[in-house]
Amino acid sequence: RRSSDYSLQLEEEEEEDEEAGDEEAALTQELGCNLEIASELRLVCSLDTLKYEDEDNADVEAIPEDTSLVTLSIRRKAQERRVEIRNRNRIGRQETMAYALESNAIGKKPQNPSDLVKEGELILTLNIVYPIIFEKHKEHKPYQTVLVLGSQKLTELRDFISCVSDLQVGGEFSNTPNLAPEHISKDLFKSAFFYFNGIFYNDMRYPECRELSRTIIEWSESHHRGYGKFQTAKMENHTFNDLNIKVGFPYLYCHQGDCEHIMIIADIRLIHQDDCLDRKST
Repeated sequence: RRSSDYSLQLEEEEEEDEEAGDEEAALTQELGCNLEIASELRLVCSLDTLKYEDEDNADVEAIPEDTSLVTLSIRRKAQERRVEIRNRNRIGRQETMAYALESNAIGKKPQNPSDLVKEGELILTLNIVYPIIFEKHKEHKPYQTVLVLGSQKLTELRDFISCVSDLQVGGEFSNTPNLAPEHISKDLFKSAFFYFNGIFYNDMRYPECRELSRTIIEWSESHHRGYGKFQTAKMENHTFNDLNIKVGFPYLYCHQGDCEHIMIIADIRLIHQDDCLDRKST
């Protein structure tokens, strides 16, 4: 370093000392105390001492759990209320979008006459609940509402239900993360079943399918557990008109081995002219 740099630094330090001395003199005169007390007050009550370690990176919204301050308790309640309102508004937007999509289908007729829904057809409203293997979804409302015709096969509903378990990708892709996988779980593990009133309807459309319900039936029949005798049938051979079902009663859809969804039939009615009459859109 050059000598001029040191002299400049000394000049700056001297100026700071003079400013500090002026502040202490003004503080002594204002408080009526001696210079030693004023110097101590300036040191203890400076802005630098009011900051705690790593204050610049602190989360100002975080509230300690073990606090007993009333003001922080009020602030925590306000934060929870904001989250609740935000979630309520998000649910409202989802319902608004669903209503808009439903409104666009009112009275829709197909371009192909063969796709026209026949008069007197039944329409079932099914609510599909999140997989019960997720603890956080046990108390949530259904994530998917489906309208099906009574003449549609159970396999059509099985193919339409959307679940994240079907989208899982098996294998190692660390070296090629941007490469699209050839298959997802739904392509590899095609077995599934519906359970309606003592009957397991298994999806047996493909050679690799197996009866997922077999394990449950063998378990129920062992040691006379008192569940009665269950029946099995092929999902692809039955329509909703063939079922003996109850409105509001919970039924089961199982796929990917242990991914279970509760299904509730919310409504059964006859089709009318304001419904979507396009079979491919139902």
